[in-house]
Amino acid sequence: MAARSIASLTVSFGLVSIPVKLYSATEAGRAISFNLLHKGCGSRLKQQYFCVKEEVPVAREDMVKGYEFAKDQYVMFTPEELKALEEAGTQSAEITEFVPIQAIDPVFFDKAYYLAPDKGGAKPYALLARALRDSKRCALGRWAARGKQYIVMIRPVDDGLVMQQLLYAAEVRSIKDIDIPKTDVKDAELKLAQQLIEQQASDSFDPGAYTDEVRARVEAAIQKKVEGQEITMAEVPEGGAQVIDLMEALRASLEKKPEPRKAPKRAAQPAPAARKTAKK
Repeated sequence: MAARSIASLTVSFGLVSIPVKLYSATEAGRAISFNLLHKGCGSRLKQQYFCVKEEVPVAREDMVKGYEFAKDQYVMFTPEELKALEEAGTQSAEITEFVPIQAIDPVFFDKAYYLAPDKGGAKPYALLARALRDSKRCALGRWAARGKQYIVMIRPVDDGLVMQQLLYAAEVRSIKDIDIPKTDVKDAELKLAQQLIEQQASDSFDPGAYTDEVRARVEAAIQKKVEGQEITMAEVPEGGAQVIDLMEALRASLEKKPEPRKAPKRAAQPAPAARKTAKK
């Protein structure tokens, strides 16, 4: 099934404007979700909001949004006031600088989108992609959408471009906030660790080699439930003894041959329902 564009915008750098189409690069809808049901009759449950002071249900038309500026003290905002605070969508991403791709820590990466040239944008699109690829740099800029303003990074991938939303500095915690004790590493331990890394090293990342085994288990269990079968819970294996000697653990890891990569598993297709014999 062909991908569908979710928006159109213009990417600009200098006096060059590139009309592009925006495509979601991920599929959040593939996550398996469960609904809350009444245990007695199996009907869907409806969520209700209660006033903690009066202990009565509150209808949606009687709700307003508020900000807690002190303990149990709020300032209220009307929908019109909140709308006035939103960033106006510009339908454009203006590039402000170019930096080396490795200069951006992946911890700042947020949602990703594919960009494709829109009508009249094929030439400047190809030019920007080629220039970024040859310079080993990415473009940084700002993009306003859905009432918010985002930092975006545009980077080349294969023959196209990816626009990656980035988190703001205030949204990312520093690793310096974590207590990591300084520990000496022995040369012999380091040598064995490097050998283990080389033994399991690959030249590229193949996402197809990794499958979501939990999702497969859940889908299989759902299918069994639909077919009226009982689910048998597997026993959790007891954990082995903890290895305290680091050198011993490294040597044992090197002696253990890595398992070959498995081909990606295809999701099991539900068995076709048996046809009922027509009554004569």
